[in-house]
Amino acid sequence: MPVHKTSVLVLDCAEPEALAEFYANLLGAEVRRGVDPDFIEVTGAEGIRLAARRDHGFPPPSRPRPDDSLQARLHILVPQDAMDEAEREAVGHGARPVDTKDNGGPRDVRLYSDPAGHTFTLVAREGRTAD
Repeated sequence: MPVHKTSVLVLDCAEPEALAEFYANLLGAEVRRGVDPDFIEVTGAEGIRLAARRDHGFPPPSRPRPDDSLQARLHILVPQDAMDEAEREAVGHGARPVDTKDNGGPRDVRLYSDPAGHTFTLVAREGRTAD
């Protein structure tokens, strides 16, 4: 029988408390602090599970990214008719727009950076809700 596993996306940063609070506010999730002050989890409904980990000397990701860099990007699925509202929420919590042209319709994708410089996108999902 396989060992039970779970996963968490870990984002390196200089200030894990601030980054965890940003994503908890953006995603309607909660911050969970453990014994390690350098590792803070963000959990919520729908299986949200992220963590912010302190990396001393963290170099923020750059955009556009260098050709030889490896970077991940979080996609946040949003109902198609709520993209503008989701964008206002993201910016209100501290996200910085990178490429937010309104593509319209089911292919609307808007790119931001979080307070630590990681990129994430709001992605319209026609006929789906965030619930």
